[in-house]
Amino acid sequence: MANNKKELVVLGITLAIFGGLAVGGFLFFNQGKSNPNASSSLSKANFDLTTRKSEGEKLLIIAESNADKDAAIAAIAKKDYATATAKLEDSLSKQRNDPEALIYLNNAKIGDRPSLKVAVTVPIGGNLNVAKEILRGVAQAQTEVNNQGGINGMQLKIAIVNDDNKADIGVKVAQALVQDQTILAMIGHNSSEVSIATVPTYQAGGLVMISSTSTAKELSGMGSYIFRTVPSVRFQADSLSQYTVRKLNKKNIGICFNSEAKASQSLKEEFTTAIFSDGAKVSRINCDVASPSFNADKVVEDMLGDRVDALLLSPGVEKIEKGAEIAIIARNRLLLLGDSTLYTFKTLQLGQGAIADMVLSVPWHPDFFANNPFSANAVKLWGGDVNWRSATSYDATLAIIGGLKKSANREGLQQALSNPSFEIDGAAGKITFQPSGDRANASILVKVSKGNRSGVGYDFVPLR
Repeated sequence: MANNKKELVVLGITLAIFGGLAVGGFLFFNQGKSNPNASSSLSKANFDLTTRKSEGEKLLIIAESNADKDAAIAAIAKKDYATATAKLEDSLSKQRNDPEALIYLNNAKIGDRPSLKVAVTVPIGGNLNVAKEILRGVAQAQTEVNNQGGINGMQLKIAIVNDDNKADIGVKVAQALVQDQTILAMIGHNSSEVSIATVPTYQAGGLVMISSTSTAKELSGMGSYIFRTVPSVRFQADSLSQYTVRKLNKKNIGICFNSEAKASQSLKEEFTTAIFSDGAKVSRINCDVASPSFNADKVVEDMLGDRVDALLLSPGVEKIEKGAEIAIIARNRLLLLGDSTLYTFKTLQLGQGAIADMVLSVPWHPDFFANNPFSANAVKLWGGDVNWRSATSYDATLAIIGGLKKSANREGLQQALSNPSFEIDGAAGKITFQPSGDRANASILVKVSKGNRSGVGYDFVPLR
């Protein structure tokens, strides 16, 4: 136990050191950058979408500001697209992993010519790294389709919107997007909480919403205009349960979840059902990382006292540190499992040896789809690997592109995506939608193993 205590001290020091610094890594670019975009919820009376939406006339990611990019944005505001194009190309030559700049560059090349417009809603003020991961996938798909001549000859324009990962702001954003008839579809929202809150607005307004990151089971079947390119938590739960119970013969499984995160709550429920169905049981020890009385030491000791032989960690993206804390205390004493929120460079950085052999259920891994061109193209475009949010956001954009090729209006797009015969190749395999709006793909399993790809000594490796 003494060694675990020392490691917890190291974890605390690591958090203090890395909390405000830029850190490179396998799955994140510009890791840990401070975010000056954070803002509080707005009342309906003073909500103004123009302060949160940009096609290039406004800088949304302040942390990525530079002289060339600022000059380009000023030029776009004046409709001087030639200057904007040149300045954005200069900006990207120095900072190639900036997805906002690439989207604005693609838009500037279109200028005022007729185009097909899609919005992408991201949490710039809520989680900047996640926002950029989503934007990289969208920007890559936009670049590819426009370079190939567009959608039936029409170029794709992207409007970026910041919702801060807040449900009340998300609802107001949704209301404004529904009213803007130039917007043909919306990619987002990031968190399940925001997506669930906004669904009634998109459904009533007849605007297709495709979430690339919201996994909560409540989204299934919520509306005929609602889709997602990330597998539901049911697929994550099934794959983890089959591996843990059927393959490894574990009989008593503990769960640490986040009661403030819809996706985590959903996974807990689905995983519990799957575990019982596979012939094992779930420990009654309560482990809620969002609880004010949460104590990692006590949780692990209680789990061991209950003879738990495997532990699922689902802390949510905002509480990854709590998951790492549990892992360090439980190391070598419990088989560790994780959900897709832990598939981050930060998890590897904090956990390192403590999470060796942890198995995660995720939507995508670059090595799992070895013959798919997306990964190699992403490395060429951004200068490094991307993570699953970029892949599923790329697929969301591809789905919309495929639907717009059949019908370039809101209702026609919905009908195209809902058609049982709709199928296109994506970064994470075939893109097809079930009647519920869920993607028909299963999750895949990855394992934490020693390696040099991430730069911290451990990598996520597909478990075949």
